[in-house]
Amino acid sequence: MKAGNREVAQQLLESEEPSIRLRVHEEVLRDRFDQERLRGEVRRSPRVRSLLENVVIDPVYRKWRGAHWVIADLADLGYPAGSTELKPLVDQVVDRWLGPQFFRDDVVSSKASRRTNGVPVISGRHRRCGSQQGNALRAMLKLGLADERAHQLAERLIHWQWPDGGWNCDRAPAADTSSFMETIHPMRALAAYSQWAGDSTAREASLCAAEVFLERKLFLRCGDGKPIKSDFLRLHYPLYWHYDVLGGLTAMKELVLLADPRCESALDLLESKRLDDGGWPAAAKWYSKSAGSSAGESSVDWGGVDRKRMNPWVTVDALAVLRAAGLV
Repeated sequence: MKAGNREVAQQLLESEEPSIRLRVHEEVLRDRFDQERLRGEVRRSPRVRSLLENVVIDPVYRKWRGAHWVIADLADLGYPAGSTELKPLVDQVVDRWLGPQFFRDDVVSSKASRRTNGVPVISGRHRRCGSQQGNALRAMLKLGLADERAHQLAERLIHWQWPDGGWNCDRAPAADTSSFMETIHPMRALAAYSQWAGDSTAREASLCAAEVFLERKLFLRCGDGKPIKSDFLRLHYPLYWHYDVLGGLTAMKELVLLADPRCESALDLLESKRLDDGGWPAAAKWYSKSAGSSAGESSVDWGGVDRKRMNPWVTVDALAVLRAAGLV
């Protein structure tokens, strides 16, 4: 018999990692706790210190120590909102993704036109990695450091949105379907921005983006109902710019769409991956602790990979999803 939710939650509350305890209180138990104290522990934690001590400013997009990824990590860890010591780091990232080239549309005729003076537009679609601006927007909002530049990031994302609701950087003229990887971050960012700014246009844009996932039940092809990618079935942490079914469900949680019947297959799949100890494993990972690895170097470990052992980061995400879906 698998361990129950209370036992798993209690085990996570005994974690040395304050961000795990914070998320259990916030998203699983939804109980009263000293949030200020716990977020202060997150700020002082060895994990956060390592991320900040090893951050790479130039290039900000370096895998996975670049400032772009570090501010996203800090936002998800629960770093105290409004912490001005992070503002220089956020400024570096946001200013990078609001460079003048991103405000120019460059209509080109083919994939071969590699050099452009702006965002390439091929066959009427902007070929842009929306995950970059989306990740930056969501991080600055979660860190409580959003300013007028948040409006610019949101405007650019909506300007680049494809007819089917998502984003894609594929320059093949025949490409007419949005990418899961390029769509999930803009969708989450616009949902958060719509709440922060009270912007109904951004909310509608995020809901249109959600259809890219919901039409495919978060991991299945429309045509034959088979998995889109094998990696979508494996659980990871962190996802960075990648995608898996738990990442999709987490996004649907943020958009309050888990009650949509099209999430049921993904929820069933998540439940099926539960271990006897009541937690969920990380079956694969996108980072390495080795310098120069093609996987990209992380300055911290996120629990590694072990198909038979609970990963706390994956487990707290899974419990939060099931709690929001009314299944816990």
